[in-house]
Amino acid sequence: MSHQSSTSVVPAIQAGVRHHPEKLSDLLERLARTADDRISIRQMAEALDDRSFGAFLLVFALPNLIPLPPGATMILGLPMVVVAWQMLIGYNKVWLPRALADYSVERATFQRMVLRVVPWLRRTETWVRPRNWPLNGAIREQIFGLFVLILAIICVLPIPFGNWPPAFAIAILGIAHTERDGNCLVLGGVVGIIAATVASAIVLFTGALLLRIF
Repeated sequence: MSHQSSTSVVPAIQAGVRHHPEKLSDLLERLARTADDRISIRQMAEALDDRSFGAFLLVFALPNLIPLPPGATMILGLPMVVVAWQMLIGYNKVWLPRALADYSVERATFQRMVLRVVPWLRRTETWVRPRNWPLNGAIREQIFGLFVLILAIICVLPIPFGNWPPAFAIAILGIAHTERDGNCLVLGGVVGIIAATVASAIVLFTGALLLRIF
């Protein structure tokens, strides 16, 4: 892996509401076939086009779903906060520092990644597809961004056993936003509400316990 250093910043990807008949798994396979010797995050972002926010939410949520040392979620959850904040304030592009956008991997490495991810994506795409999408409009996208931001902040907070559920909800919401699947969006919303409720209950219980002890 390598990256090209730079001091400027660039928006990486357009986030529109266009239809995209090409499945995400097919898009990744096409990108792996047509890539040059190296492929950068910028190229992946440009290929994802209007799926930017959902794709990055999914990518940043996945590391939070594996067992990590205490405090690790405070760092790994921050990118989700940044992406959700951009949605909330009305960005129509995911903004990335130029150095990060230019970060690249060898084509062979990217192809191995695609080979591992695509089978899982194909299974997911049997029931996740563009349908019943309600977020047509800036205000609705911003409301969605606010909801994800709340979940992302919960992931960052040091809440015992309270980080995994919101990260799981964000992963579902990321898939839903990527594929414009309203049904999946509802599922992610329900999981997110449950996650936020559980986290609130843990905080209240912990606070009451500490008050009793001290």
